Amino acid sequence: MKLLPRLFVTLIFGVMGAGAGVAQSLQELNEIMFRQMQEVRGVSNAEIRRIREIFAGSSYIGQGNPAVTRHAMTPEEAAAQVGGSVSSVQQRYRNARWERICGGPYRAPLYDPATERPEDAEVCVDMFEYPNIPMVYPVVWVRANEAHALCAAEGGRIGDAHEWEGAAAGALLEPDYQFQLGSQQAMRAWHNSHWAHTSNVYSIGPWRSGVCATGSFKSGSCNGGSFTGCGSNTYPAGSFPQCHSPLGVYDIDGNAAEHMNLPLSEDQMASRGSTTLGVTEMKGSWFIWDTVRAHEHWARWRAPFWHGSRVLSPSSHRNYHLGFRCFYDVD
Repeated sequence: MKLLPRLFVTLIFGVMGAGAGVAQSLQELNEIMFRQMQEVRGVSNAEIRRIREIFAGSSYIGQGNPAVTRHAMTPEEAAAQVGGSVSSVQQRYRNARWERICGGPYRAPLYDPATERPEDAEVCVDMFEYPNIPMVYPVVWVRANEAHALCAAEGGRIGDAHEWEGAAAGALLEPDYQFQLGSQQAMRAWHNSHWAHTSNVYSIGPWRSGVCATGSFKSGSCNGGSFTGCGSNTYPAGSFPQCHSPLGVYDIDGNAAEHMNLPLSEDQMASRGSTTLGVTEMKGSWFIWDTVRAHEHWARWRAPFWHGSRVLSPSSHRNYHLGFRCFYDVD
């Protein structure tokens, strides 16, 4: 089948397992995704029940509003680009060694390769954006507190900013939060100044357009970020096999932007068991990246306080290109 230009790919029809050409509701598409989570990742019935409860609390969470979303690629097209069928590509992305370390499929150990081995990792991260299945569209329109709850439903948690940055840069280092500076803005300024010498280092090394899922477009009807006007024009996770960090984390540049926790004090660090957490930080996204550089972005870059709130706030930010991935402490 000849591929159509990305902007004109069909609506979310039966590309995820149902009959092609039949429009489906957000809830129906979510049910397809829940089945995929069980069939491909082995998520338990009890976990899926809790996940369904969290989704049921929102009219937005899913892979985009089907009425306006034009995905940049179908799963079948993405799999062909990688070099196989959807199921064969999903199998290819599995790593038995990492599964033993991390306790589940499609998770990558985070560590410092200069001094450690994968087996030394104390934390693992989803290789792909939630629902963490290659060739499946990322979940968007999710608030930070909902992301936190969804990770917890599977025994995981939201990641701290330094963990996400380590996953992108290819080395998980000790946290460098300067809590004594007293504000997010001051901490950010110190951090970005400290890491300015790495400003040309992305998850893929030097930036190369077209290597990651950064070529999608805003909907013509996108009027400031509304659910009814803005399509979640994402790619299936793992569509770009070269778009991974040295630690094997995919789509950390491009596709959905991602929630994470920015602690403002030591007792807000998710990596140290905090149940209060800090403020939101968001990085990544395809959002006009290959067309217009909307903002600075590099592996250890720390974002301004965009749409900021506490992570656990019930009104934390959500939008059409904002998702997340989960982190898991290794026992």
